Amino acid sequence: MSFLEQLKFNSDGLIPAIIQEHGTGRVLMMAWMNRASLQRTLELRQTVFWSRSRQKFWLKGETSGHTQRVKDIAFDCDGDTLLIQVEQQGAACHEGYKSCFFRSVGEGDQAVRVTEPQLQRPDQIYRQG
Repeated sequence: MSFLEQLKFNSDGLIPAIIQEHGTGRVLMMAWMNRASLQRTLELRQTVFWSRSRQKFWLKGETSGHTQRVKDIAFDCDGDTLLIQVEQQGAACHEGYKSCFFRSVGEGDQAVRVTEPQLQRPDQIYRQG
């Protein structure tokens, strides 16, 4: 049985992909993939996702230059979630942070705190073109 045949895509043909920084284990982001974007990721060795809001493929970094070079692709025991380890260049988050998970909830009062520095302002991330 091939790798793709072992995966369980949801009713929309999508599977969640957790993107993790190779070497540190830091979770950078979560995005959706369909069979075609996963196949393209395997071919390019760069992450290609399916945008649910825009209904199209997006190569991570094609407008920002903040690319993800794929080092490893794993899947969970149920075959319904991917774990993709990458070498991240620049910010993974569209808000300019290394990780999309840059906010944490404080103890007791549940106040939100920013846990890492912003690498770049969002208005500086996307290339003009």
